[in-house]
Amino acid sequence: MKDYTIRKIKQTEISLLGYFLYEAIFQRDEQNRLPREVINQPELMVYIEDFGRKDDQCLVAECDGKIVGAVWTRILAEKISGFGNVDDQTPEFAISLVQEYRNRGIGTELMKQMLKRLKIAGYRRASLAVQKDNYALKMYQTVGFRVIDELEQEYLMICQLADDPI
Repeated sequence: MKDYTIRKIKQTEISLLGYFLYEAIFQRDEQNRLPREVINQPELMVYIEDFGRKDDQCLVAECDGKIVGAVWTRILAEKISGFGNVDDQTPEFAISLVQEYRNRGIGTELMKQMLKRLKIAGYRRASLAVQKDNYALKMYQTVGFRVIDELEQEYLMICQLADDPI
């Protein structure tokens, strides 16, 4: 039984993206986590700073009256490139769930609903970067992402939303 709802983020909830950005950082050693201040680094702040611009989209998962997950996309210009940025036409994904709500299908449903929204909005594809040993890799592949480039520690992935012109 589904015990959560997925909805668009409210303007008053955007400040929660800082929390979810930190939780989105793949940390191999849960006993030695990075300090929360790490999200203030420019290469991470690009994912949440001034969120709400034209191409920004965010969905949240709510369970028992609290937000337990978020998926958001932004188009990041090359000068403020994200880790999974491919160009200035492709939304880049970020997703995070509160730890105790993981492995319940919520992340998969968040991804599916965001991909559907992006397709309806006319985007041709979406991108993300994921550490090679991140448990979420399988979920990304399940919802349609495929590896297009292999870096030292991560994969660059694309999900095709529209057929490419011949």
